[in-house]
Amino acid sequence: MDPGSREQNASKKESPAADITEDGFLGGQLRLRQPRGGHRAGHDAILLAAATPARSGDRVVDLGSGVGAAGLAVARRVRGIDLVLVEIDPALAELARNNAGTNAIMADVIVLDVEARAAAFDDAGLTPDSADVVLMNPPFNDPSRHQASPDGVRERAHVATATTLAGWVHVARRILKSNGQLALIWRADGIAEVLAALDRGFGSLEILPVHAEATSPAIRILVRAVKGGRAPARLHAALLLKEESGVPNKWVQEILAGKGELPLARR
Repeated sequence: MDPGSREQNASKKESPAADITEDGFLGGQLRLRQPRGGHRAGHDAILLAAATPARSGDRVVDLGSGVGAAGLAVARRVRGIDLVLVEIDPALAELARNNAGTNAIMADVIVLDVEARAAAFDDAGLTPDSADVVLMNPPFNDPSRHQASPDGVRERAHVATATTLAGWVHVARRILKSNGQLALIWRADGIAEVLAALDRGFGSLEILPVHAEATSPAIRILVRAVKGGRAPARLHAALLLKEESGVPNKWVQEILAGKGELPLARR
C-alpha cells in the first residue's frame, strides 16, 4: 500500500462512461463502480471492513462511505446486518446505491454531511443510541503536509481539518448504543489525535498498526473502541503488508481476497 494513495490493484473493467471504472474487490466477491479520478476505494477500505466487529442482526453505519466499499465489504463478510451508508457527495452516494444493488446487498444510502447538526441525523433516522456498530475512514491527511488538490471532491475525501476526527467520533458516540463498537482507520503518525478523540466516551481500545514493510514505520492504525468500555487498551502485533523478503504478506492477501478477518473484528 502506497502511503500516498488509497487505490487498490484490482481487476478493472472500463465503464461506458469514460470517468467511471468497475473494480473487483474481495477476490471478485464484490464489484464496485467508482470514479476514475478523485478518491478511490482501495486497501484502506478493505482492511477497515476486515477490522469491523459486526454480527448478524447489527445495525452497521458506515460514515463517509464513498461508493460503499467498506460497508459493503462488511455486509459481504457478515450476512444479515442492517447496513446504512452515509455520504456527503450525491454522485458518490448514487454509485453506492447502485453498487449495493449490483451486489444484491440491502443498504440504506443517506446523503448527509457527517459534521451536520444532530437534527439532520435525527431526520435521516440516525437517532441517538440507534446503531450497534459504526465504521469510518475519515479524511486524514495533514493539510500542512498535503498539496491541495484542484478537485474539490478529492480534497474533501483526503484532507482533515483540525476538528475532523473529533467531530466524526462525536457523531459515532451519539448514534451508538451503550457498548456499541467503533472501528476506524487513521494515519499512524496521528495516533495521539485518535487517543484524544476517543478519550471522552470510549474505552476498551484495541490498536493494530499497519506497516508497508518490516523495516519501515507504521503508515496506518486500525482502531476498535467500545462506547462506555472500561477494559485496558491492547496494542496488537503489527500487520505487515510485505514480508522482510519483500513478498506480499500471505495473510494480508487472504484478507484482501475476502477469506478472513482481522483480530479487531472478534468480540
